[in-house]
Amino acid sequence: MQLGEVLRTATFRLTLAVVVAMIGTAALQFSVGYSQTKAFEFRRTDALLHREAALLAQEAPQDLAHKVSERATDDLRVVINQAALFDSAHHYVAGDLRAWPEGLAVDGRVHELTVRPNEDEPYVLRVLAVPVAGGRVLVLGRGLHMLAEWRLMMRHSLLVSIVPTVLFALLCGIILSHRALGRVGRMHEAIDRIMDGDLHERLPAGRQRDEMQRLAGSVNRMLDRLEHLMGEIRDVGNDIAHDLRTPLARVRARLDRAQAGTLSADDLRTVIARAIDDLDQCFSVITALLRIGEIENARRRVGFSLVDLNEIAADIVDLYEPIAETRQIRLELLAASGPVPVHGDRDLLIEVLANLIDNALKFTDEGGDVTLAAFTDSQGSARLEIADTGIGIMPQERQAVMNRFYRSDKSRHVPGSGLGLSLVSAILRLHNAQLTISNARQHEERPGALFGVTFPPPAQAVF
Repeated sequence: MQLGEVLRTATFRLTLAVVVAMIGTAALQFSVGYSQTKAFEFRRTDALLHREAALLAQEAPQDLAHKVSERATDDLRVVINQAALFDSAHHYVAGDLRAWPEGLAVDGRVHELTVRPNEDEPYVLRVLAVPVAGGRVLVLGRGLHMLAEWRLMMRHSLLVSIVPTVLFALLCGIILSHRALGRVGRMHEAIDRIMDGDLHERLPAGRQRDEMQRLAGSVNRMLDRLEHLMGEIRDVGNDIAHDLRTPLARVRARLDRAQAGTLSADDLRTVIARAIDDLDQCFSVITALLRIGEIENARRRVGFSLVDLNEIAADIVDLYEPIAETRQIRLELLAASGPVPVHGDRDLLIEVLANLIDNALKFTDEGGDVTLAAFTDSQGSARLEIADTGIGIMPQERQAVMNRFYRSDKSRHVPGSGLGLSLVSAILRLHNAQLTISNARQHEERPGALFGVTFPPPAQAVF
């Protein structure tokens, strides 16, 4: 693994950002510390100058000149760097300063001036000038060399502490980046195997709960879902081939017999009619599959509006009531007292009810009942319930009946493609509705089926 590759990783760039933040923080701490130290030293120096000036101002003129010239006090020897005595015309009398400092005013305040005592190198002093007895002026000055020493010490401490810290952080960044690249490399290898066709391969995801592991876990769940969907597609393909093979084989057999034999015109018309029926069955399967695919792609969501589920239920009952009477089945609508608002596609909802009612009529014997109810529940959600007195659906099959082409053993004798409930499921997913299947009544042999559909509450219900 090359060093340049390590330096380009996000982990190393994050480490560099942390290092820059550390250096900036240290520099800020140094600036704040130095400014506070400087302010403290100024206050201490000013206090010392005022205290010493107050003490010397109490001396007699001859004693004051002696003490200033000889530095006869402890503070003059240790604390005060420059001391001088001038007359009222600013002429030198005694002390260290031979000339009056330029810019100094006798106002009892401390000034920061650059002075050149005794022709030496100029330096900065905190200077105080106060009038004393005899019409003279006492000038006291204290240098800032201690502050410069403190600044040098703080800078040295900063460099001594920050350099090893930065080096250690960079080393940690390189190590962590190398480790992250190793994990990314293993993930790339797993992805390459998946791209080569090994759909059972998964990204390495350990017990660590960092962002890489969470990402790997999310990708693995996505791969699980994709593998499941591909399995469903494979099964659907097999089911399509199986469902289309039978009617096409019948068409081929009838046409072969018609071609081989000598049939009358009526017999040929019969063969052609049966062949057309078988082909229509194939077309119905293909049309239903295309319809499910269109709905699952959510192409119809743009046509959503506020519709009355109670009105749709009444229309469906009017449509299927003649068919129910022909089969001697009682079809009943339990209508709500007012509108049942749903935000959805009216045509698709009609298709849902038509499939569920048609399914209920298919599996209900003569003399049975099919009931359709539309109402608003206590949570404000619209609900549909379709109950019949047919053979019912076993609990272990209630999820499977929603799959494409599924036919239970009890329904093999009933004509159909096994796509009706799949179409219902696709439309309800588009509407974010929940479908439940249960028994309609307590009956051992014919418990019936109860299909319940709950729609989310609409944002507004105005009719």
